[in-house]
Amino acid sequence: MPFILLFCAHIVYGIDLTGKEIEAYLTGEYNRSINYNVSLSAIGGIELNGVCKIRSGVSIGKNADSADINAFAGGRYSPFSKLPLSFSLLYIYNGLPDYESHTHSILPFISYNTRRAGISIGPNFRFTSFFGETAQFEPILSSSVYFNFINNDVLRIRLSAGNFSEFYAKNMGAYSLSVNAVIRLDENWFILNEFELLQSGGDGFTSAFYGFCWRGGAKFKW
Repeated sequence: MPFILLFCAHIVYGIDLTGKEIEAYLTGEYNRSINYNVSLSAIGGIELNGVCKIRSGVSIGKNADSADINAFAGGRYSPFSKLPLSFSLLYIYNGLPDYESHTHSILPFISYNTRRAGISIGPNFRFTSFFGETAQFEPILSSSVYFNFINNDVLRIRLSAGNFSEFYAKNMGAYSLSVNAVIRLDENWFILNEFELLQSGGDGFTSAFYGFCWRGGAKFKW
């Protein structure tokens, strides 16, 4: 997102590239709407001056009926050296081309993240259109929390819950519960695994099991 890069360049005194990373995932999902879906995802990110991080990614999936295309781009600014507080702006696109369904989400949020636990919260401004009709606007409160059971130089195991991630920003009652693990092989390579349970109907006190998915992949950081 060029405007995020310009914003970061404006707020820091000079630009130094302090980190780079790329990730790739394979995801398998089963849910009550589309039965099964398999997708491939690729994500890239850079860090500027140790305080500003820019990430973007794309995911292409296929189920029995149609293709599934998702993408995101966003930036995070962490201005405080001793306070784990950051400010982020995330854009998400979700599309089902065969159904002419397109969803655009703009999500500014604030995060407080420590080595043990953290929380993110903010409004999601979502625009959804079907079959070329006028887009419908929905403001939705988005939030996510996590707790790290193990977090050291070799292994991190995390339990998280929320209604948004980098590729999806869902309704308030459509939340996920997930367990993920990151294994550090060396200074550059990481193995990633996640199992996620999908719930729906929580905002109407009728929470029900919606589906589950598994993600596996690798990250290269330098």
